[in-house]
Amino acid sequence: MYFAALLARTEDGWEASDTELDDVETLSDLADLAREASPDEDTVLVLIEQEDSWFGVVRVDGEEDPRIYVSDAAAAARSAYGELLLTDELLGREPGADDGPDLDALDLDGTEDGESEDEDEEDGAEDDAVPHSPVGDSQILDDLGIGVKELRALDADDALNSIAEALGASEVLETVR
Repeated sequence: MYFAALLARTEDGWEASDTELDDVETLSDLADLAREASPDEDTVLVLIEQEDSWFGVVRVDGEEDPRIYVSDAAAAARSAYGELLLTDELLGREPGADDGPDLDALDLDGTEDGESEDEDEEDGAEDDAVPHSPVGDSQILDDLGIGVKELRALDADDALNSIAEALGASEVLETVR
């Protein structure tokens, strides 16, 4: 189960809105959606969670590039919304590099049952490409009162509520939940 919301900072505090990410295909689309929530180019946070698995925060400040934090990259990589956030840059990959198997190099002669140890090692290397740890800008919420230690200590099942509470926006977030 996924939940996604926008928190836009205004002169009067934070405003929350539930958001559908079905039409969002890229990080750029997500940043544009966030910018639409704040006509005054104030800070907008896109909060995304997959219950008990991972959470992500995308921060958009006006026309600046979005800043991203994902609590568990490997868990997020297994979800469509997580894949939006896990850019090559965020994962420390060469942009445009294809980390998947070379399908032309596979020998599909029907003897796949007896895979060699070399193939097992390659599979392990692919698993290591996306770490089971936080990735991104862990200082994303520092100036809003949530330091690196606090952010990394958040549990995926209650992270968004904890973030909203620290921002003084728990009531507005609860209205869209």
